[in-house]
Amino acid sequence: MRTMRWSRESGLPELLSPAGDRERLEAAVRFGADAVYLAGKEFGMRTACPNFGMDELASAAEYAHGAGVRVYLACNSVMRNGDYDRLPAFLAGAKDAGVDAFILTDLGALDLARKYAPGVAVHISTQAGVAGWAAANAFYRLGAKRVVLARELTLEEIAEIRAKTPEDLELEAFVHGAMCVSFSGRCLLSEYLAGRDADRGNCAQPCRWKYALVEETRPGRYMPVAEDGGGSYILNSRDLCMVRHIPKMARAGVGSLKIEGRAKSAYYTAVATNAYRRALDEFARDPDAPLSPWIPEELEKISHREYSTGFYLGGTPGQVSGNGGYVRGWEVIAVCEGMRGGYAVLSERNRFFRGDTASVLEPGAAPYELRLAELFDDEENPLDCANRTMMTVLVRTERPLAKGAILRKRTGDV
Repeated sequence: MRTMRWSRESGLPELLSPAGDRERLEAAVRFGADAVYLAGKEFGMRTACPNFGMDELASAAEYAHGAGVRVYLACNSVMRNGDYDRLPAFLAGAKDAGVDAFILTDLGALDLARKYAPGVAVHISTQAGVAGWAAANAFYRLGAKRVVLARELTLEEIAEIRAKTPEDLELEAFVHGAMCVSFSGRCLLSEYLAGRDADRGNCAQPCRWKYALVEETRPGRYMPVAEDGGGSYILNSRDLCMVRHIPKMARAGVGSLKIEGRAKSAYYTAVATNAYRRALDEFARDPDAPLSPWIPEELEKISHREYSTGFYLGGTPGQVSGNGGYVRGWEVIAVCEGMRGGYAVLSERNRFFRGDTASVLEPGAAPYELRLAELFDDEENPLDCANRTMMTVLVRTERPLAKGAILRKRTGDV
């Protein structure tokens, strides 16, 4: 499936994928991640996803390690006084569960990790806002193995950081996913407007809201902040997509490419991981070859805002001013549970019909189209439509489908 595994010697960047729960973890592993990052029930920056209890964390680490995939535990919220009483037991438990590294922001948490979980690597979170070589070196002297760089850097700035830091200090940078208008995710807007602390994982995403002006003496009269009648989402940043620029990131010295999205679906994790895995594999085979067109096209099949290259290439990401929502042009209709004779056994996710054409995504392969010419229920009775979530549907196919293959179709919104 992989051309070559990540290693310091290979020179190929690590692919790091999000895992908000066990299903998303398995999708990341199945579709080619070198490492996953996840969180426990406390101290992470994404409380909207299920996350992992200690027993679940141990099971997740065992599963990932069995596939040669590393596990990094996000423990990167801004710590308050009461957190330090609970943190030692949490860190020690995570060490026993088998995590490979902690992702930390707080210096107190870093100090406690070295004391209560010795031997577990420390990665400094992007929340720390490391934007220069002196800060990276300072964290290195404090015991950090890796720094996750601020999202606001250019590739030229990253190259300078690489040149002025020890070779064994790893540099990680985001390569895909949502961005916010705050510096490296450090924001108080949600706390001010909704009473939900973004720095402790509870962001209400007010930067995505539609805003209008109200004149002081005319309460209730809202004036849109826009060039047209569509309103204005003045803080709503575009999403990041660097899949076409992996050679530039590698040459700048980025050793780990991080996909954002622990709160997003297993489908998102699968598609994004597969696309970047294949892009990395093509880079490994020929660093100067153009990227296969289907790879960036795959990233249009997941829910996303308008894409940009962030700050990496100069300029700014810009905002999505016309609407605050996502581009959603595709939906998952089924997941393959395996083969039964000449039938693919599908578990339905969204309604589909006999005669539809599905796009099939399998681990380590380019997508291909499959016409669903004949549908049957679990007892091989003919079906015209699959319309009950999780129902078993049999599809006759000459080309066997891999277990875990995802079937998608257009929704008509693109």
